[in-house]
Amino acid sequence: MNYIKLLNAAFEKFYFDDRLNPTHISLYMALFQEWNSSRFADELYINRRDLMRCAKIGSKSTYHRCIVDLDAWQYLSYFPSNNPYKGSKIKMAIIRTADEPDTGQYNPILEQLAEQYYPRGVPLEGHHHPNNGQALVSNTNNIKQENYLKQPKGSQAVIIFFEEKGFDADEGKKFFDHYQEREWRTSDGKSIRDWRALATNWMDRTELFEEENKPKKEQASQIKDNLRTTKNKNYGQPL
Repeated sequence: MNYIKLLNAAFEKFYFDDRLNPTHISLYMALFQEWNSSRFADELYINRRDLMRCAKIGSKSTYHRCIVDLDAWQYLSYFPSNNPYKGSKIKMAIIRTADEPDTGQYNPILEQLAEQYYPRGVPLEGHHHPNNGQALVSNTNNIKQENYLKQPKGSQAVIIFFEEKGFDADEGKKFFDHYQEREWRTSDGKSIRDWRALATNWMDRTELFEEENKPKKEQASQIKDNLRTTKNKNYGQPL
């Protein structure tokens, strides 16, 4: 599957589709990069947190709205996951145009546009451009799979991972101690396949728990304030 032809077709469709806004395009390009890393697999499983960071989307509601729109507009097929240990499934649509370049033809304008959407400051390991200019599919996904160990090398690796995701070190230590005590096995006794995915799910549940319990804390604070009384009373004031 030709990388440049797929990207060329996507940009051409973007140009004529007035429904899209920059957030849709940013999310699509983040998904396209994951698709390329998986060697343009028929199906791929995604991580919401990583995609939001790559696409520079700060709101979960914006992310879900955009990915549902891309599904409705047939840029991809989106299959949400109810399994906390398994990401949602995506099938990227093969966009075709009437005037596609020949296989191996290099277009410098498209190459520059593609580079704009890659994460800044992150080296694209495994991408090679031969003399004829055709971009080959990378082996980044294979490198990721080799690096995703069943369990971390130590608590410091977990703490660094949590801090990169915006959580404090105490939450990372709590996660490490919890699964270290259980010898890095799930509740049904199976070995953990990817501790990073498990940690991401832990963070999502922590955020959800904090959001659900925030109103209760505020309500308890208000009740406490209402029960406060003062010793200096003026009994001459009318009730």
